[in-house]
Amino acid sequence: MLEAIREKAPARMLISRLKASSLYLQDWEIQSNEAWCILGGNASGKGLLASVLTGELKPESGEIDELPRPVSWVSFEQQHAFYEEELRNDDTDFINRLDTGSTGLQVLLRSGCSRSAAIELANRLGVGYILDRGYRLLSSGEARKLLLLKEILAGPEMLILDEPYEGLDPESTEQVNTLAASLVQEGHSILLLVNRLDDVPDWTTHLGILQKGELIAYGRREKIVSKPELRLLFEFNESKVPELPPPLEKEPIYDPILELRKGKVQYGDTLQFSELDWTLRPGEHTLITGPNGAGKSTLLQLVSGDHPQCYCNDLKILGFQRGTGESIWDIKRHIGLVSASLHRDYRAPGNALTTVVSGFFDSIGLYKRPTAQQLKLASDWLRIMGLGQQANTSFRQLSWGQQRLVLIARGLIKQPPLMILDEPTQGLDDLNRHLVLAFIQRLAALKRTTLLFVSHRQDEHLPLFKRRIAFTRRTVESGPLFEACWE
Repeated sequence: MLEAIREKAPARMLISRLKASSLYLQDWEIQSNEAWCILGGNASGKGLLASVLTGELKPESGEIDELPRPVSWVSFEQQHAFYEEELRNDDTDFINRLDTGSTGLQVLLRSGCSRSAAIELANRLGVGYILDRGYRLLSSGEARKLLLLKEILAGPEMLILDEPYEGLDPESTEQVNTLAASLVQEGHSILLLVNRLDDVPDWTTHLGILQKGELIAYGRREKIVSKPELRLLFEFNESKVPELPPPLEKEPIYDPILELRKGKVQYGDTLQFSELDWTLRPGEHTLITGPNGAGKSTLLQLVSGDHPQCYCNDLKILGFQRGTGESIWDIKRHIGLVSASLHRDYRAPGNALTTVVSGFFDSIGLYKRPTAQQLKLASDWLRIMGLGQQANTSFRQLSWGQQRLVLIARGLIKQPPLMILDEPTQGLDDLNRHLVLAFIQRLAALKRTTLLFVSHRQDEHLPLFKRRIAFTRRTVESGPLFEACWE
């Protein structure tokens, strides 16, 4: 096991013998000249640590001396909570247009900052163009950067950044990294929480390894990273990947799977993309890439039927011409889906098992009685995802990464003709990410399912993807304009 390394210096914060739920911290000091990163896998306790530091969770025992106040926390959970708040304030039913939510500038001004400060920092992070756009029109990555800016502008004594790079394109990742580094240099207190070793940035001076609620190693970043034991903790053994459970039914073959002619999405005067011609045939696994806000998720929502403009496009999917009176459920029953928007919208009650079973019915929540065979198959999927013991745990009580694994099992359970994977590994640690990628490669090898895959990570651009749709940005006076092209 890695040994703990600590340096003597005036303490800014000292945690002693702290216990909160499954979090146990013996003695941990953060000095005034240190920038810490906590590395931990899914369900390691990072969220519990953040909850304690923000005051959302009261410790059962132990002490925290010199805890900064206030402490702000930027996470997927906070991002979803903010989205739900925006939904509660939706006035679409009372106005003669679609209410797209608070504008980006209105969101930033809630921090109490000046208009000029909000605009300046938004431009610094490359999102000045979204300040006049409704929040619910933003991509997941754009919304993530906006809420990060909101918390920075509020001026907390400590800012906790929980997986800040997840869902961001490479340029945005670098922008966030540069901004965080500059804030640390200016004397701001930032605690970074990540689940992947490659996401530990150079601007952090110290690194802690959190496993099962305990700091098993902590000290100077370069000393901790240099230890060979650390790599062993995050090493993936592909030989132990289990086989995929067989589907209950044999799905029909559609050729082509979809045909889109001059595809276009536009919001008022804002053109998302246009003139996209696309024919997808069985086995043509396709990678979709491009910057945040380019329209990748929008394109996939056209395909899945979750975007209203699918009806005003010339789109034929799984033998159905959209807009001719077809049932959306006749289409969805042959599609599997994993996406940030599904994760965000899955707010129905239920446990991990019923969430997986709901994939048979394409519903958010379970409203039909499943068969014994469906329950057995769902249990098998939870087991190979490493969540067999969590079958009866409430979906919302699972950690963020565990929730994502459950939703991946939900999407894969039918092994449908078309599988839409929109950044499926978002929020997963390296071990679970490699496990999911191994499942995807095995699914492709079975030649039953055609994959549409979105990822910003170069190491997820697998050889099985022989086709690629690349969204590119060009700047016009009104902001960025995105174009889709084949590569």
